[in-house]
Amino acid sequence: MPQSGTSRQLSAALAAAARGWHVFPLRPGGKRPALHGEARCPRTGDCRAGHRKWEQRATCDPARIRAAWTRAPFNVGIATGPSGLVVVDLDTPKDGADAPDGAATFQALCERAGQAIPTTLTVRTASGGRHLYFTAPAGVRLGNTAGTLAPLVDTRAWGGYVVAPGSTTDAGTYEVVGARPVAPLPGWLLDALQPTPRPVGAVSVAVTTRATRYAEAALANETRAVAAAQEGRREAALFRAARALGRFVAWGDLPRSVVEEALQQAGESTGLPPAQCRATLRSALNWSIAHNPRRRTA
Repeated sequence: MPQSGTSRQLSAALAAAARGWHVFPLRPGGKRPALHGEARCPRTGDCRAGHRKWEQRATCDPARIRAAWTRAPFNVGIATGPSGLVVVDLDTPKDGADAPDGAATFQALCERAGQAIPTTLTVRTASGGRHLYFTAPAGVRLGNTAGTLAPLVDTRAWGGYVVAPGSTTDAGTYEVVGARPVAPLPGWLLDALQPTPRPVGAVSVAVTTRATRYAEAALANETRAVAAAQEGRREAALFRAARALGRFVAWGDLPRSVVEEALQQAGESTGLPPAQCRATLRSALNWSIAHNPRRRTA
């Protein structure tokens, strides 16, 4: 005998809670919290200040879940932060735009980083995108991102939520397509998602002046190398240059905007698409800055 909508969603909520994931009701057939007064930022998925009641009310308690979901066929939201999850959201282009989807840009990101596409629990979204579930690293509190890793690639952690498998909207149903264990967040993704460290310590004016001159010379050399790269080696040259210059950004010798602008122009001059240049620069600079956190003191 087929389940009613309420029974299906209740089963989905209980299944998520059995994994230790904290769930809360979403509007029937929708993706917004069913709690009164919630307001969500359309770009990042964060709830606006003072309105994140769903994160506090999300629960793993079967009794509370049954009490809520027997009232209506609520869709199921998973509060990623309290659940110890980081979910990578590979989205699809909006309004039929002719552009690579999040799965394609994420694959390109993995290739540039020299990493295989992570194998983990995967959910197909109602729009045809993918949610990749990872366990959050201990002792690190990550927030949400929108396009930080690559175009149409967002992440949900503290302050965010995802629609659980089993939920249904007018566009379709959220379904598990990779029934695998939830893998730990890969270290290289953690590096890319952590906030840019602030330079630590003070240096003398003389050291700063010498360091800045050296950094400016490095910027000129790396920019020339990118502009001279031949077809087949252009993106690799751009990636190497950004990694090399990222340490100067971390040390405070060059503004990130200056590095990005110079390398973006050089990359585009070789024929690389602007979006590809931006994604490559973002990935390489994030990695380099995270791995060069301290300003030189001599």
